[in-house]
Amino acid sequence: MSTAIKPERRKLSFASLDEVVADAENLLAKGYDRAANWDLAQVCSHLAEWMRFPIDGFPKVPLVLRPVFWLMRVTVGKKMRTKILTDGFDAGGRTMPQTVFQPGGDATAAVAKLKEVAERFKAHTGPIVPSPLFGPMTKDEALQLQLKHCAHHLSFLVPKTT
Repeated sequence: MSTAIKPERRKLSFASLDEVVADAENLLAKGYDRAANWDLAQVCSHLAEWMRFPIDGFPKVPLVLRPVFWLMRVTVGKKMRTKILTDGFDAGGRTMPQTVFQPGGDATAAVAKLKEVAERFKAHTGPIVPSPLFGPMTKDEALQLQLKHCAHHLSFLVPKTT
């Protein structure tokens, strides 16, 4: 019995949300292999959710966790954000369960949703909603964080070469 070897994760860096969308559309068109567990629909749905939070608002942090988030925000939040902007996201990190989608979703719809939310983010002229963990950010800081987040997740999907 042979087991498939997972491909090596890609090294990605995006300069714009247009590049993010183009990469997702390329994966959809050409197919991909997974270097981790999530499929394209899961990745794009997750990214779209996190991309809309700075413009629509973040989900309420559960009451029991609010003091923890406050303490982190006022002590290490800015340092964590700076580290992510410099080094990217660490593999295997935790995220909100409501932003983790079931496998096997509609990849075409998920890529379209990512594109729609990316366009909304780019066109947004209002204030950026403060992050429960990182606190207030400018639009450019929020964009740079989004680009790092997108590069992190899309790096686990490797385009097919044939």
